[in-house]
Amino acid sequence: MKSNAMIDRYRWYEMVGIYAGIALFLTFVLAPFVEGFLVSLKPLTYLFSSPYKFWPQNASFDAYFTMWERVPLLGRYIFNSILISTIGTLIGVILITPAAYAFARFDFRGRGPLLGAFLAVNMFSGAVLLIPLYRLMRSFGLLNTYFAMIVPGVAFVIPTGIWLLRTYMLRIPQELEEAALADGASRFYTFRRVILPLAMPGISVVAIYSFLTIYAQQFIYALTFNSKTEYMPLPVGLYAFFGRQDVIWNELMAASFLGVLPVFVVFIYLQRYLVAGMTAGALKT
Repeated sequence: MKSNAMIDRYRWYEMVGIYAGIALFLTFVLAPFVEGFLVSLKPLTYLFSSPYKFWPQNASFDAYFTMWERVPLLGRYIFNSILISTIGTLIGVILITPAAYAFARFDFRGRGPLLGAFLAVNMFSGAVLLIPLYRLMRSFGLLNTYFAMIVPGVAFVIPTGIWLLRTYMLRIPQELEEAALADGASRFYTFRRVILPLAMPGISVVAIYSFLTIYAQQFIYALTFNSKTEYMPLPVGLYAFFGRQDVIWNELMAASFLGVLPVFVVFIYLQRYLVAGMTAGALKT
């Protein structure tokens, strides 16, 4: 009865307005992706034809096959992007989880200023820190390696990841830990066997955020810290579609959609964990 009452409180014209607003929002969000996909189906000679036609004439998937000839190492670039994002996500989660637990449970000196510093870090763009990061990578001998792109990516996801996971861990009843400690369990055992299972939805949110962020921020780091082709991620590999006189737009869009596919698959597969992590604790039993 309560659920029906919640639904019935909206009149029919209000529901029409709500769905119309959602449809308008989705139109603006999805329009660039739809247009990009249609461009990938157009032959290059029809891209700038006049008058403009929404549905491409002589549409085909030829660009999805010819792009491999244009950039033979395209598969390697995609593999590098996935590898960098996966390793960076694993390292980030391993570092973020105990740090978030410490900020959520322990009252140590400097906790507040440190949390504030984490927020301040997010105010800086990665481009501002390129020169210091370059000197740091060179001093540690990490230039022209995968870690030259992994380390900066991890460094920029840690502050936000700690804030996200700390907020989730604050919702876990502290009485559960106290009961385990009273039974003789160590702090590490309590963290591993009590906190981690309960915090998995929040950890999943942090993992998804880390993967998407590291995947999206590879371009600037790859251009600055790496000059070897075998380590290049996809964003740099897409540069090959820009010629001196023209741009192979249909193949560029096809390669871009292929590069987005791993992120799309990860998001679709893990969306239930994302929803669980975002909504956990919203209702009290």
